[in-house]
Amino acid sequence: MAIAPLSATLLIESLDEPALIVEDGRTMAANDAARSLFGKAIVGRDLRFAIRHPQALQAILAGTHRDLALVGLANAEQPWQLSVRPIGRNASLVRVADRSVAVAAERMRVDFVANASHELRTPLATISGFAETLAEDGPLDDRSRAKFGATIHNEAARMLRIIEDLMGLSRIEADRFVVPRDSINLGAVARIAAQQVAGLAERKGCSIEVVVGDDNIAVIGDHAQLVQVADNLVTNAVRYGCGAYSSTVRVEVLRDGAKGVLRVIDQGDGIAADHLPRVTERFYRVDPARSRESGGTGLGLAIVKHIVERHRGSLDIRSRPGAGTTVEVRLPVDQGV
Repeated sequence: MAIAPLSATLLIESLDEPALIVEDGRTMAANDAARSLFGKAIVGRDLRFAIRHPQALQAILAGTHRDLALVGLANAEQPWQLSVRPIGRNASLVRVADRSVAVAAERMRVDFVANASHELRTPLATISGFAETLAEDGPLDDRSRAKFGATIHNEAARMLRIIEDLMGLSRIEADRFVVPRDSINLGAVARIAAQQVAGLAERKGCSIEVVVGDDNIAVIGDHAQLVQVADNLVTNAVRYGCGAYSSTVRVEVLRDGAKGVLRVIDQGDGIAADHLPRVTERFYRVDPARSRESGGTGLGLAIVKHIVERHRGSLDIRSRPGAGTTVEVRLPVDQGV
């Protein structure tokens, strides 16, 4: 063998990803990750006992410098990156890296760009159409002119909200590794949010009830971001939880051991179980038409999720159709208070 067996074993055992030493078509050494992936009895046997993927076999047996992206190496769907490096006469180092995370991240990026483009294109098309009508030379009565102007204003405001939410989400993600250190009164946060949403609640014929179990509950956090969390949750509850079933949104603040709990409860239409795992995705909407009509950007719960993660807290959403929705945020309390 061109490479001493002990040296080969030491070389590949230092690698985290699956790695093999192949010589003359035989697997001469394999690290733990490779044996877990391809089988424990692959060392000393023909390479084809370990790898049956035609493209992978061709690349490895060629014995030349090669990088290859492929699917189906270990199972039907998982993407891998195969790397072949000659290390001696008739011998090669073979490494395989799992690309599932990278592929998922790229898919999320593509979906995000497509969704953001769609969300901005819709109001922009409306603005363009009405502006073109206003610019025409033909007569236009005052009522129509006022209606067109109001539509342009509303759609422009909607675009601005989307852009502001996107920028806010980017800032939150940029700070996700910076742990907040201020002591924030959770009851005060709930009351501020209720006050900020009071105008929307009045227009919806909805009341907001704030119940603070202990006025001294303080959590470690960023004041502006925690107010944004509470504001988004209460706004969602008012938009979608006030209706035929109930016209009251309840906001609770309490302490549960080492956690401060913010809970927003509505008795609205509720959310079907198949939607719940996705409601914190960017631009995901249970009812797209209703969400747009109510002024939602589709980013509120995504923002909540990222802020809660930055605060090392947890987010729980419980809902059933016809039984309303309860959203609960748990945050570490300030033990010094």
